[in-house]
Amino acid sequence: MTSADVVARAGRREYAGLAVLTLPTTLISLDMSVLYLALPHLGADLGASSLQQLWITDVYGFMVAGLLITMGTIGDRIGRRRLLLIGAAAFSVASVVAAYSTSPEMLIVTRALLGVAGATLMPSTLTLISTMFRDPRQHGMAIAVWMACFMGGLALGPIVGGVLLEHFWWGSVFLLGVPVMLLLLVTGPAVLPEYRNPAGGRLDPVSVLLCLGTVLPLVYGLKEISRDGVRVLPAAAVVAGLLAGHRFVRRQRASAEPMLDLRLFGNRTFTAGLTISTIAGVMAGSQLFVYLYLQLVAGLSPLDAALWLLPSALVTIVSLQVAPLLARRFAPARVMAAGLVLVAAGYVLLTRVDGSGSLGLLITGLVVTAVGIGPMAGLSMGLALGSVRPDQAGSAAAMSETAGEFGIAAGVAVMGVIGTAIYRHAADADQLPAPRGELAADVRDALAGALNGTATVSAVIAVGLGVLALAALRHVRPVGAEDPP
Repeated sequence: MTSADVVARAGRREYAGLAVLTLPTTLISLDMSVLYLALPHLGADLGASSLQQLWITDVYGFMVAGLLITMGTIGDRIGRRRLLLIGAAAFSVASVVAAYSTSPEMLIVTRALLGVAGATLMPSTLTLISTMFRDPRQHGMAIAVWMACFMGGLALGPIVGGVLLEHFWWGSVFLLGVPVMLLLLVTGPAVLPEYRNPAGGRLDPVSVLLCLGTVLPLVYGLKEISRDGVRVLPAAAVVAGLLAGHRFVRRQRASAEPMLDLRLFGNRTFTAGLTISTIAGVMAGSQLFVYLYLQLVAGLSPLDAALWLLPSALVTIVSLQVAPLLARRFAPARVMAAGLVLVAAGYVLLTRVDGSGSLGLLITGLVVTAVGIGPMAGLSMGLALGSVRPDQAGSAAAMSETAGEFGIAAGVAVMGVIGTAIYRHAADADQLPAPRGELAADVRDALAGALNGTATVSAVIAVGLGVLALAALRHVRPVGAEDPP
């Protein structure tokens, strides 16, 4: 920002609006993980098979990922606040229906509807933040708060689910969202601004289908590869998704009113931030073997494992808040690179975990990683969204969210294949063991080896991302600093 620029600073109403926007953000991420502990109850009460339980868990994320770009365009056309409130109302109704589902098929359908509603909420919250907070320093802090709420929801999901299931039936995990969304519906109109982009992209039905045909097969194929390795159907789904994606990009380039503004990739800061946050999602795939280690080697219950992971989640939330403050004094590229060095150091500690149940070393490594992940996660998204014009915020938010979904899905697939290969080689087994009884020492060592191997890959990725941040974002000055004449 130059000294000639006059950017209105956010006031009380904007910060009240940010507080309101934390409600759907936390709930959406919490809804992604709150169901894990309820699956055995679903199987008993509804008679859901293992395949049906997988669809009950996954279909929500599939629909969110597949419709983010479409909902970003709709929000630009009808108004971002209006779309947010419509989505909140739909989420409330679908939550009630899900809570009282009488069959696995009914619950799968309602979970899909929850995903459709969730897809309206995610880009709306980010674009409204970009609309309300135009001052670079305030924008960075607002994005950090948004990220902290999202990470907090993911961490609290299993814990909240465990507490609810101790006292209520499995449907209570869905009813949790109803009062939250009702509060949003009551307070949102008073504190959230409306913003439309009359010049926004046209809602092209063919582009919508191509977008779904890109995202859904890709996410499905990557998830299946992470579970069962490379097979014909998942591999074909990935190829089909890539072909549809190629057709989608060609259609957007040829259209006079594209649904997605691909000119954003000409923005160096946006492209760098998006690339870093996407590749960083691959590192998250190693968490799969952290969960397995905690339950199968350390012998913890799912709820106890979630509680042991809480310290690293809390540290992540704190580091997300500190990162924008550091970026005001130091170049963001250097702050991100320093954080990624800590991320790499944390993963190096995880490579030293063995099969004897070295819980202290594991948690220490996760906490060190959490210290460094905040600057990378918060600043990469903050820089990407803060570098675009208000009329481009819808496309930017949708692309950021979709890229994040791809990164995590790819990470789970890549790390799952690597870790499973290491385990099978070490244990001479065909599949990961079920969590029953005492595991043999060689099986525990094999699981630790899988964790070590995926942590090594993550450490290498972290170092590479640090170099990328220094190279691609070296032109970005400390946030809020005046450009030289």
